Amino acid sequence: MMQSMTGFGKSNSVFSSRKASIEIRTLNSKGLDLSVKIPAIYKEVEPQIRKLIGKVLNRGKIEFSIHIESEKAGEQNLINKDLASTLYTELKALNQSWGEEESDYLSMILRMPDVINTEGDAPDEVELSKVVALAEEACQQVREFREKEGEDLRAEFEKRIEEISSLLIEIEPFEAERLESTKQRLQKGLADFPTDKMDSNRFEQELIYYIEKLDIAEEKMRLSNHIKYFLDTIPLYQSGKKLGFIAQEMGREINTIGSKCNHAEMQKRVVQMKDSLEKIKEQILNTL
Repeated sequence: MMQSMTGFGKSNSVFSSRKASIEIRTLNSKGLDLSVKIPAIYKEVEPQIRKLIGKVLNRGKIEFSIHIESEKAGEQNLINKDLASTLYTELKALNQSWGEEESDYLSMILRMPDVINTEGDAPDEVELSKVVALAEEACQQVREFREKEGEDLRAEFEKRIEEISSLLIEIEPFEAERLESTKQRLQKGLADFPTDKMDSNRFEQELIYYIEKLDIAEEKMRLSNHIKYFLDTIPLYQSGKKLGFIAQEMGREINTIGSKCNHAEMQKRVVQMKDSLEKIKEQILNTL
């Protein structure tokens, strides 16, 4: 199933001393661009979480964060009094040795690391396992979100491909007209040329060569094949990169048709095909 690289997932759980909430946000990226913010008490399971994200979400710009809140703020010692007292003594002594005026030591100390404990007691193995399970739950939510977005991408791709296919068909009526007008222009240019000095066989050879240079049958056939391949690839899992390659090949054929058509109405439809293809390329950037 087609997936977008845009997604969001959230999961949470309450433990004996804290509440843990996990959020995952994803955007498009060529590879796996992973940013992880995990509290120190859960650092032990960070490698497992990173491996899980890479396996389930594959690629994209992914922001993963765990937020924790103490559930027993009134029952536990939130301030590390020993550390705070040591810092106060050291700061006051240093201040006096410099001969500076008294400062607001308390506000300074409270901003220092590890003075205030907002995380609670160290987690046990059960809690760590549950945190990994929460990460997996959030990843699955992101995947479901991506699949819903993927349905919109699929509809957009099919719409734009249909536009290109229709425009390719619209070109056909102008091809014979274009070749005939080219032939008439060449004949008109030679109308005043002395007939006794003109090699009619050579003229026909040059005319055939010129017409062959304007022939777009092969380009049309290749473009039609690319269109079919594109549609066949859409339902495949993680098809974004392959669709990008196919779109590049489609662009080459459309450009070649444009350089050969030499007809105003045909050029107009080539421009429209290019516009539809650019809209496809824009959406492919967000396709997993």
